[in-house]
Amino acid sequence: MEEELGRSVKSSSVTPAIRLMAVLRFFAEGSYQHGVGKDFDVGLAQSTFSKTLTKTLNILERRLCPVWIKLSMTEEENKRAKMWFYRRTQFPGVIMCVDGTHIKILPPADEPYLYYNRKGYYSLNAMVICDNKMQIRYVDARFPGSSHDSHVWNVSAAKTYFEERYRQGDKTTWILGDAGYPLQPWLITPFRSPVAGSRESAFNKTHSKARNIVERVIGVLKNRFRCLLSARQLHYSPQKVVQIIHVVCALHNMCIHYNVEDNTPDIMDDEYQDVNEEEAPSEFSREASDIRMRILRSLPN
Repeated sequence: MEEELGRSVKSSSVTPAIRLMAVLRFFAEGSYQHGVGKDFDVGLAQSTFSKTLTKTLNILERRLCPVWIKLSMTEEENKRAKMWFYRRTQFPGVIMCVDGTHIKILPPADEPYLYYNRKGYYSLNAMVICDNKMQIRYVDARFPGSSHDSHVWNVSAAKTYFEERYRQGDKTTWILGDAGYPLQPWLITPFRSPVAGSRESAFNKTHSKARNIVERVIGVLKNRFRCLLSARQLHYSPQKVVQIIHVVCALHNMCIHYNVEDNTPDIMDDEYQDVNEEEAPSEFSREASDIRMRILRSLPN
């Protein structure tokens, strides 16, 4: 990677290590002026940092993301994930959970209205899928803030992946999503407006408890890489922000793998939950409803 970052030509040049540290510092603090620009050891002029960020992002995305963000699981990982979720919530067959989160950006020059979300600011809607170890297994941050969670899911490679697994015979493996996602045989969502005290209401509580891990993952991600916080605002093009999101997700997984502790105070993310509109019946609508009812009947009363 040092060769790709480029070696310094003279003693006054910024070394590859300094360039990398500057970018990592920016990810962690989200502020150029109070971090990277004034740090004694990692001080860079703003114009120099801008060029450094572009080059370093390209390298990190190419080198880290394919290695550290993988949707597929081994049989052993699959088994351990199902066991983990079942022991904690009694919810069978779960291996991953999905949720969306909004990353605040400046209004883009092109079609800014597409990026204006329901919360009242410009953003990208990033879909995150995590496993039982809080590793991010999939991230797609390409879509503007006005995009609904269900749309981001339906056009994703993750949806195609799980559908193919289902068609190939894997009928007892699921991921969990909130009411913003469509009910599918491989994606289990809560019941709409259940009666208080009903089995559907109890199902939703168990579902929420199991799915909570993805909300925690997003909180940890934004806590560790504060450039993503809504209190900040990424002053880059949507394309570059997508790269930043993907790279910090890979770095998050590296931190999980190497047991890097995050001792900073927890930050609650100010998010809203999309509610999926009623969709036209699909090929799997009846099948998905039957699967959810079977899961409901399997849960303890």
